[in-house]
Amino acid sequence: MTDDIATERLDLRPLLVEHAEEMAVVLSDPALHVYIGGRPATTDELRARYERMVEGSPDVRIIWRNWVIWCKEEARLVGYVQATIEGPTAEIAWVVGTPWQGRGFAKEAAGGLVGWLTGEKVDTVIAHIHPENLASAAVAASAGLVPTDQWHDGERRWSLAIR
Repeated sequence: MTDDIATERLDLRPLLVEHAEEMAVVLSDPALHVYIGGRPATTDELRARYERMVEGSPDVRIIWRNWVIWCKEEARLVGYVQATIEGPTAEIAWVVGTPWQGRGFAKEAAGGLVGWLTGEKVDTVIAHIHPENLASAAVAASAGLVPTDQWHDGERRWSLAIR
């Protein structure tokens, strides 16, 4: 089971299928897909995706950890963070809904996630970021990741060695 992660303004709560309805609203802006592609998912699509995510990876070598971001002040969900752990490496990602961007929530949530990962059997944290996504680059940098010369599907790999 995934742990709760508390930061100053946020609680990262383990993803539940029941989060689909509220998260469909949080993630409804097509602008969130400029760099990652696709379109906003419907509530039913998110529910089906969350069912798969909550079950866990079908590959026993890979661990999925997913949290929704709960804003304490507003008492609502504002986004999500996730970590895919394979061996000593965790690949992380984050999304904050458009109405809550620019308030440092992604930086705070990503920092909380990286802090949690330091207590796990993880040596390296990575993220893949589109080169034009300056906001995500700032989030990665604030969490201690640095850009590398490696690329994957048009995105730059950022990395942090924990140990």
